[in-house]
Amino acid sequence: MPLSVLLILVAGGIGGIALVLHLLGLSRIPPLTEGRARAGWLREYPDAVPEHITVAASGHAALIQTAQGAGLVWAVGADTTARRLIAPRLTDTAQGLRVRLRDPAAPHITLRLTDTERQTWRAALTGEPT
Repeated sequence: MPLSVLLILVAGGIGGIALVLHLLGLSRIPPLTEGRARAGWLREYPDAVPEHITVAASGHAALIQTAQGAGLVWAVGADTTARRLIAPRLTDTAQGLRVRLRDPAAPHITLRLTDTERQTWRAALTGEPT
């Protein structure tokens, strides 16, 4: 079989699988709940028990408050990831906040927040009063 035909078959097969998964609804990111946020945080930082969890209205991120400081949990596909926040740099965007981290694995996070959430989260992440 010529290589060009094989490449077309492989690319078509991968595209077909992606299409079928999307049509079945398996590409949808499940909304983040307080329970999922807590589990995601404790999976990454078992020594930092969450004292307060605030889930964004979009269901894609959660603000975690611990005795050691603030952190974020956000959805990545069907799973979550979490980062502690040490002096994050915040930038307002049209849909929320952009959080720049000192972490090469996750250099920035764009959070979809309402205007009220943006003010609350900015205050919590910077330690400023609301």
